[in-house]
Parts: sequence; C-alpha cells; structure tokens
Amino acid sequence: MDKSKFAFGKTNYILLIIGAAAIILGFILMTGPSSNETCFEPDIFSFRRIKLAPAICFFGFIFVIYAIMYKKKETKDDNTKLT
Repeated sequence: MDKSKFAFGKTNYILLIIGAAAIILGFILMTGPSSNETCFEPDIFSFRRIKLAPAICFFGFIFVIYAIMYKKKETKDDNTKLT
C-alpha cells in the first residue's frame, strides 16, 4: 500500500498519543475531594488543581494541534523517487 495516501505518518501518531496523555494527566491532576453543604474542603483551591492541571491540559491541547499540523520535511532523495 502506498504510504503517501495516509493523512498522518508514524511520527504524527506518536505526537498525538503524547498530547493525549498530557491532557489525561491534566484531568487526573484536577480530581480530588469536593466540598459539600456540611464540609468545606480547602484543597479545591490548591496550586495543583487551580494552576498546574489546567496548564498541563492547555499545553497538551497545543501539542495535539502541533501533532496534527506536523509534516515531515522532504529531502532531495524523496523528490527524485516521485519522478
């Protein structure tokens, strides 16, 4: 099968998996105990849940966009094979 018919290459898929893992890690870091009517949980305002986890998710989404847009540079050898 001709590789030029695929939209993404192996590198794109690896980068997508890394970005998705970063997003999942960010959401996992956001989890924790919650407050309710009878008990206030001050951990909902921790650095990890308010700043670190959203930043990791944001960079994960940016990385996924980069993975989608990434295109391997063609060399002169690749151009001669096409003709």
